[in-house]
Amino acid sequence: MTGQDGTSASPGEPGVTGDLFSPACPTRQLLDRIGDKWTSMLVKVLAEAHPEELGFAQLRRCAPGVSHKMLSQTLQSLRRDGLVTRRVEPAVPPRVYYALTDLGLSLDAPLAVVRTWAERHIATIERARIAFGKEHDRG
Repeated sequence: MTGQDGTSASPGEPGVTGDLFSPACPTRQLLDRIGDKWTSMLVKVLAEAHPEELGFAQLRRCAPGVSHKMLSQTLQSLRRDGLVTRRVEPAVPPRVYYALTDLGLSLDAPLAVVRTWAERHIATIERARIAFGKEHDRG
């Protein structure tokens, strides 16, 4: 059943979007995924390497601060969503390689717009943060 605003409690109907305010909304879940800092970094790194694959260790070096566990979880989520492929080369230890799918590659341009916006406005945001901190220090 579609509401007046075009949303539905059961997304998947053609032309119907989910309810972004519902934690169960698939669109909200996807926005949570692509809004994650590690996702945006990995999409950028893999897009720059495209069509080449990158190994797990290479990806970890390109995303300073990411833990082994968080990198594994993020890559698994990206695979589940069809944004990344994984290839295992039999060896001891096995070598694992990742690459963006066409769908994943299509995500790089929108994320680049957000990165550009952040770079363009970071000085203004930093000034606002400093002012906020000074305001709250005065109590």
